[in-house]
Amino acid sequence: MIELDLTSEQRLLEQAVREWGAREIAPRIHNLDREHRFDPDIVSQMASLGLLGICVPAKYGGAGMDYVSLGLACEELEYVDTSLRVILSVHVGLNSLSLLTWGTEDQRRRYLVPQAQGLKIGTYGLTEPAAGSDVRGMESVAIKKGDRWLLSGEKTWISLGDVADHFLVFAWSDQEKKKQRNVSGISAFIVERGFKGFSSGTLKEKWGILAGNTGFIKMDEVEVPDQNLLGREGEGFKIAMFALDQGRFTVAAGATGLIRACRDASAKYSLERKTFGVEIGRHQLVKEMIAQMESDYQASRLLWTRSGWLKNKGQRNTRETGLAKWFSTVASERAAGDAVQIHGANGYSDEYPVGRFYRNCK
Repeated sequence: MIELDLTSEQRLLEQAVREWGAREIAPRIHNLDREHRFDPDIVSQMASLGLLGICVPAKYGGAGMDYVSLGLACEELEYVDTSLRVILSVHVGLNSLSLLTWGTEDQRRRYLVPQAQGLKIGTYGLTEPAAGSDVRGMESVAIKKGDRWLLSGEKTWISLGDVADHFLVFAWSDQEKKKQRNVSGISAFIVERGFKGFSSGTLKEKWGILAGNTGFIKMDEVEVPDQNLLGREGEGFKIAMFALDQGRFTVAAGATGLIRACRDASAKYSLERKTFGVEIGRHQLVKEMIAQMESDYQASRLLWTRSGWLKNKGQRNTRETGLAKWFSTVASERAAGDAVQIHGANGYSDEYPVGRFYRNCK
């Protein structure tokens, strides 16, 4: 039976992240978003809270907490701004948990430990200019040369792409299978920013998540030691799908926090704004919108919590995690749209947070 009550440790974590976000980030996020500025000091503060290794075992430098704790942190971070949750999604969900599950002991010591401690930042490179969810359309290649691989290709829409230190990159290692579009020809590699032939840049003209860094990476025969092959040759697709399961979980929990943010902002504004001589919160349509937000929040929270519970049990959860992500992200769009509507003309103003919520949830 699923346990719905949080442990005392989980409640303390939830409270700590909530208080930190309200105290340190909420007063600044409007300006960071307006300036399109990623602040690396936020990453350092998250590291000091233990968030960058939240569910990594203590022997690898992490906090040793569970998946529900990861979800709670993501919900609280996105309550403040999506850019905060994205850091956990890629650094922990996509990269570090893949290293923990598929890495050798040497790889864990060299890469996972400094990431869990927040000394290094990790991200994930799968999407390309002509290939996103269609992994078979990927063009990056890895050619074996003695004890090294030469990686060439480009990845884009990479969160933290221009600021990360370590990159989990996927490329075709079997060129015959590339021709056949057989995913068993894809391998995963750990790439360091300092490797020769590696470069990155920032995507400038985004519509949302403006306080976060989103970039691209280019590889021109980047020399990667064979010891940086993650898993076995040809296991890249499996590793990529495993990583996306963890990433979807963090997105589901984060979207739940965004719904709650929309609910709270709307409830507050509905008591401040008056039309026809009464607070707008007394109008039936506004009541219905806020009630829908509350209903969606409760349902989303239950869905991601169940997914986290299954992850803690070590049980297969791809279906449950996918459902949680699908429901909560669709519900967050509805909540953000209704929040803008409730705020009327002010919802279209940058002076209120609901416009940012709407841009980010997209």
